[in-house]
Amino acid sequence: MSAPPVLVVFGARNVGRAVVADRLAAGWRALAVARSDETLDALRAAHPGVEVLRGDAGDHDTVAEALARAERDLGGLDLVVNATTSVPRDHSFGGGPVIDAPPERLESWMSGFLPAAWAILRAGGAALDRRGSGTLVQISGGSARRAMPGRGPWAAAQFGARALTHALAQELRPRGVHVALLVADGVIQTERNPMEGRPPEESLTAEDVAAAVAYLASQTPRAWTHELVITPAGDTWVP
Repeated sequence: MSAPPVLVVFGARNVGRAVVADRLAAGWRALAVARSDETLDALRAAHPGVEVLRGDAGDHDTVAEALARAERDLGGLDLVVNATTSVPRDHSFGGGPVIDAPPERLESWMSGFLPAAWAILRAGGAALDRRGSGTLVQISGGSARRAMPGRGPWAAAQFGARALTHALAQELRPRGVHVALLVADGVIQTERNPMEGRPPEESLTAEDVAAAVAYLASQTPRAWTHELVITPAGDTWVP
């Protein structure tokens, strides 16, 4: 009997937590990384079988430790998911209009998201490359596909992650490793943003994103998707 597949997910509060729950239900083993004990305690309470690691996904040593623990303690590495979403909260979402922004505004948005993408794509890609198989999924928002007024700094960070993901996908595709960008192009309903009084079709759920991750992980080299966009039907869709 073959060993269960193994997931490592970075960012386990909302979408990452749903990815863990989905894969555990499918018989996988999982290790989750988050920055707060509160997030990890809640995850373990809901899913006692999950392994956890407290740390910052933008720290290269933390990422390396998580991947090494998965291979050493869980017996493999089949799926790496970056579900981190750290954004500044001291001003309007997206960074505001470019001409009104202070000089440091771009750095604040880039540093909240892009370093983790770089660390996870770099080390996760290398770990899967050594194994010669597996899937790496970078999750992003709709700003990875298009910039919007008032969201230039956020789009710059998202565009950067998209570029890194596309480059890595082309580098590892001939080596048997599947790398994909998953664009959740819409509001994701969470405890912090319950979308009260709004039709469910106007938002995504974390479980919707987790199902898309599972779809990408199920693909074979006969038909790999390298960029998948999911959009709630009640939201604006831009091709």
